[in-house]
Amino acid sequence: MTEKTAVEQVMSAFEEFKAANDNRLKEIEKKGVADVVLTEKVDRINTAMDKFEEANKKATAELLETKKALDDEKKHVDDLEEKLNRLSLAGSADPAKRAEELKSKVNLWARAVVNAHTIGIPNLPADQQKALADVAAEIKALSLGNDTTGGYLAPPEYVREIIKTVTEISPARALARVRSTAAKSIQLPKRTGQFAAQWVAEQGNKSETDGLRYGLWEIPTHELFALIDISNQNLEDSAFDLGAEISSEATEQFEVSEGAAFVSGNGVGKPEGFLVAANVGGANSGSAATIADADGQADGLLKLKYSLKTAYTRNASWALNRTTLGSVRRLKDGQKNYIWMPGIALGRPNTIDGDPYVEVPDMPNEGAGTTPVAYGDFNKAYTLVDRIAMEMLRDPYTQATSGNIRFIFRRRLGGQVVLPEAIKKLTCSV
Repeated sequence: MTEKTAVEQVMSAFEEFKAANDNRLKEIEKKGVADVVLTEKVDRINTAMDKFEEANKKATAELLETKKALDDEKKHVDDLEEKLNRLSLAGSADPAKRAEELKSKVNLWARAVVNAHTIGIPNLPADQQKALADVAAEIKALSLGNDTTGGYLAPPEYVREIIKTVTEISPARALARVRSTAAKSIQLPKRTGQFAAQWVAEQGNKSETDGLRYGLWEIPTHELFALIDISNQNLEDSAFDLGAEISSEATEQFEVSEGAAFVSGNGVGKPEGFLVAANVGGANSGSAATIADADGQADGLLKLKYSLKTAYTRNASWALNRTTLGSVRRLKDGQKNYIWMPGIALGRPNTIDGDPYVEVPDMPNEGAGTTPVAYGDFNKAYTLVDRIAMEMLRDPYTQATSGNIRFIFRRRLGGQVVLPEAIKKLTCSV
């Protein structure tokens, strides 16, 4: 898929989506309920548009699959030509004659195959039946389907690559500020109060402008672990480096736990999530169980955005999961403009009301009382602290009588909101 084609497809799909959703909204305004067919069409287009989030990856995968299919087909044709060539061309010394005989036999066999499907093998002329029989005999003589006739000589290829499903991870480190420490915790000074400047007459008395105060944020580190037992023989005989494999798995699962805690951790033995942290303000959507307001518009989201201080909006982004993103695409502002816009035509990321967004799988879906959307400068608001990035202990003793080796992985990190006013969260009305 060329870049131009990708752009055209995205923009065409978006225009079709807007037209279908406009008709759906008109039906709601007119009848109070949307037509089922229109709603299904909007959902179908919306689902299709999700695929364009990674258009380049999909196009590359399709290209590789097509190339593999062509290579397989070419190999099949080459194998067939080789078998036909072995049938009766060995006795012809003249290359031209050999080519003519090959062409004749291929044509005869091809007509026999077509006619066999049309009128059946018993009704074929004798020469066509013989052509089919000769090919069948050749295949039977060296058949891969039977071990004793050649199957043992053609073992399958063992691919040293494990097929794995995608593990969704909330991108905590892409959003938050990350620090390292060699201590059990870090302390961050914070300003807790300010003085107010005052006006004074030319010869007026000046008194102390009291109020400036300071405090400390302390971010403790917490421990994650994973424990896996593997038999000695499995470690010795496996085609894979199992130590490296389980190390990779542990790293991935630590990232999963970190991302979940970044969003909704309770701060007890784990990091504090920004949805749970005290003093993080926000707004209500205005309608029960959805991010839309009572009129089906984006007033709640826009109210959330403009409640954030201007200084934080320069580096602000939206955080939501893919399901909620599908709902955002349907929303309009007060001027009937869609707030979600594709950015591929301009060579930039897609936006929500002009601001970038990040898919965070651990964000909750829409629902009564849930908080499916957050907005703000997460880099200023949240700090992650690394104490031990990854540690692996290979224990050959604890499970020695069972013939196992025990692998223990551990990691220490902490995290919490240090500037609550830099984030706002949208809560669905109950």
